[in-house]
Amino acid sequence: MMGNLVITIGRECGSAGRLIGQKLAADLGVKCYDKELLTLAAKNSGLCEELFKTHDEKPTSSFLYSLVMDTYSLGYNTSAYMDMPINHKIFLAQFDTIKKLAEEESCVIVGRCADYALADYPNTVSVFICGDEEDKIHHLMERHNVDEAKAKDIMIKTDKRRASYYNYYSSKRWGSCKSYDMCISSSAVGYDGAVDIIKEFAKKKQEFLKTKNYK
Repeated sequence: MMGNLVITIGRECGSAGRLIGQKLAADLGVKCYDKELLTLAAKNSGLCEELFKTHDEKPTSSFLYSLVMDTYSLGYNTSAYMDMPINHKIFLAQFDTIKKLAEEESCVIVGRCADYALADYPNTVSVFICGDEEDKIHHLMERHNVDEAKAKDIMIKTDKRRASYYNYYSSKRWGSCKSYDMCISSSAVGYDGAVDIIKEFAKKKQEFLKTKNYK
């Protein structure tokens, strides 16, 4: 069996990736997980939810990534896990929660290296949403009720943080077309257009997977 359909969305700040994810989930009749993933991961791990919010999509260089994943393969009840920095515990909790979601239901997941966590799940569609700088700044001005200079500052800092987080924890490059099934400019096709394209792509990918004996 191919399993549940999970669509992961990476996004540039201001490209409306979250909004597109929510619209997509509504059209498909499934849940969209963004900040909601933090609540689930906190519940599953027993860690304080506030810690997840504090460390959400923030990179670190205090520990080798390979050691983090070695610990994940060994399990949480090890001395290595107990001694691990909190940001790595949080990443592993999210990683585990994303995998559990894919096993339990079809859904849309925004950010948090979800495409990397589900790299071995054939019925995953990974998407990256980008946009023109002018459109992204305008979107952020409206969303945060700030002026142009502040919106641009938010955009630059957020993208830098997301790129560092993704590049650190995954084996791919944030925003690179090689890292995703497809990249879409919300400036070129609009939010609803992006939703329609993703739905059609997901349908085509599922049809193609069936021809490759994923039954």
